[in-house]
Amino acid sequence: MKIYISLFICFLIVSAHSSAQDPEQTGSPGTDAALNVYITFDDDDFSIDFLKKEIPVINLVRDQKDADVYIIATSQRTGAGGNEYTFFLTGQYGFAGTDDTLKYTNSPDDTIDKTREGQIAVLKMGLMRYIIRTPLSGNVEISFSEQAQAVVGHDPWNNWVIRLFLGGSLRGEKTTTYSNLWGGFNVGKVTKEWKLEFSVDTGNTTETFELDSGELVSKNRVIISDMLAVKSLGEHWSLGLKAHIGSFTYSNYKLKYYLFPGIEFDIFPYSESTRKQVRMMYSAGYIYHNYIDTTIYDQVIENLWGQRLDVAAEVIQKWGSLEATLGWKNYFHDWSKNNLAFRGSMNIRVAKGLQIRLSAGASMIHNQLSLPKQGASNEEILLRQKELATQYSYFTDLTIFYTFGSIYNNVVNPRFDNLNRW
Repeated sequence: MKIYISLFICFLIVSAHSSAQDPEQTGSPGTDAALNVYITFDDDDFSIDFLKKEIPVINLVRDQKDADVYIIATSQRTGAGGNEYTFFLTGQYGFAGTDDTLKYTNSPDDTIDKTREGQIAVLKMGLMRYIIRTPLSGNVEISFSEQAQAVVGHDPWNNWVIRLFLGGSLRGEKTTTYSNLWGGFNVGKVTKEWKLEFSVDTGNTTETFELDSGELVSKNRVIISDMLAVKSLGEHWSLGLKAHIGSFTYSNYKLKYYLFPGIEFDIFPYSESTRKQVRMMYSAGYIYHNYIDTTIYDQVIENLWGQRLDVAAEVIQKWGSLEATLGWKNYFHDWSKNNLAFRGSMNIRVAKGLQIRLSAGASMIHNQLSLPKQGASNEEILLRQKELATQYSYFTDLTIFYTFGSIYNNVVNPRFDNLNRW
């Protein structure tokens, strides 16, 4: 306890000394004249530190109630493999009623630095309509990097995008080794009318343990291929076809495939999906199971029919964000063989500086047709080599954030950022 008290006293002394010597802590000239901006974002490619450095004529504040302009930044994946970033600008107080929506799209091969430069360039132009109404507008100068030219582009790939990946990891110590190898490819084409995707993923995991009784080897293998075709039927409706084929040693599948046509309805227009969406999808189709070991129902091969209903909702507003999915599926031959799953997350700004993040999920599981009749040994249970019987699963996460102090946070100081703990 004496050590903690001593460290805290040292921290207070250093803090008081820095406040007395650092003129930035007392407020820089023109602080009240600058535009106060609050921004919230959901993408790792967006850097708040980069924004502070590149747009010094604004004050970034920690609470939305202190902001002249409130910005919600969202992102969605594009068909080419890049991202479309959308910035929703809302004016408050003296800027009330001055709203705007900005978009920036990067390429899949763009570096993070190039992506951030594009994001900042869009925000600079979008914030000009607000900055021009502040006393600092006289310090702003607009220039053009080059003359505008008409650009005519031709896409030889006709919107098709191909991605290949291969990876692996190796860990070990004296008595254990772990190796994992994975790879695959994705082919896709996304337009306003069509969404076409095809992928193959494979992975092999091997763990070796040196025990007193001898060597124990654990192996798991998975091979998955998915196909999706979706046709747009306007701003609210879509028709789709989902196909899947795979092999999973953990779940006792030598071969599993299914073909499910379906229909989806979004209460809100798809064009508003970066801010809000409530989608409902129904699909039904054929399912084939070929098991590695005989199941608890004495089956080796099964031909089945099933259906599923999914509801997904997402809302991003000034008070925070909400995302939830609810899915139900069952087999037609026995409706008691079903699964009901829920996943959700919520970020709430309760008050100035106070935020709550809650994530939770649960499943009611009554459709484990593939469980092996012979069960699992103790080693297989401990090493998670085989799926076990259960009627439910769940998880929860709760985090509370509270921040207080100066409402301005424009200064960037990266010193000692990545110092490892002793």
